[in-house]
Amino acid sequence: MKTNHWTIDGSQGAAIHGSTEAPDGEVKGVALIAHGFKGYKDYGMFPWLSTKLSSIGITSHRFNFSHSGMLAGSGEFERTDLFELDTWNRQVEDLTILANTFRLGELPLFLIGHSRGGVASLLAAGRGPVSPDKVVSISAPSTCMSFSEDVQKELLTNGSILSPSARTNQDLRVGAGFLQEQLDDPPNHDLLQLVQAIECPLLVVHGDADESVPVEASEAIANSGTGERVTIEGGNHVFNTPNPFDVSQQPSPQLSQLFEVMQSFLLD
Repeated sequence: MKTNHWTIDGSQGAAIHGSTEAPDGEVKGVALIAHGFKGYKDYGMFPWLSTKLSSIGITSHRFNFSHSGMLAGSGEFERTDLFELDTWNRQVEDLTILANTFRLGELPLFLIGHSRGGVASLLAAGRGPVSPDKVVSISAPSTCMSFSEDVQKELLTNGSILSPSARTNQDLRVGAGFLQEQLDDPPNHDLLQLVQAIECPLLVVHGDADESVPVEASEAIANSGTGERVTIEGGNHVFNTPNPFDVSQQPSPQLSQLFEVMQSFLLD
């Protein structure tokens, strides 16, 4: 297994920084791993999952969304200005660019998204700009809009709202564009309706001890389409994985189970 690092132009020309774990032998498929809100490609379980995918013959690309605010490092958010401009449409555009860049001939393409990255992956597959062969949604919410009406009013009135990072203690901001595009185009942000349009096999995985997104969200997503749903006992939002987490460390039972169900689904 070898790791390569790369940078390509994403949405609005902003850079997508990524790392690829490639198998030593036969390649059986290509995976894109999308991180969640305030996450990044090197966060917690992602390097471990990517390495494990490569060990079973899947070329795995983990990446920072172009408007995540993270560049190639794992420290502070270096582009808080880009973070404020992030929207669902920009994440879908990033996934489209990545799919077009890394799809290899007739090999299957897998979209794997955690939390908000899971929503972006479902949107990309449901809208149609990306035609994956399989989708894995991990710990994802069942809606594009989690803000209350009061927060939405504040966002539109002030142009942004404060959203601090507990990891870096930075005062990040979510811009009004995140909400405005949803108000302007409700059908393309109706997640559960779009899930119904996904034609490829879908795996929905959630931990029953998720403190950030209720496990019922996985039921709503799976029931909206023809998705296979797996609930992992004792699993929190990140499957009990610390950050940082070295790929040589012993994974939690919950993270091991997550990979096992992914492996069975992807190689079936």
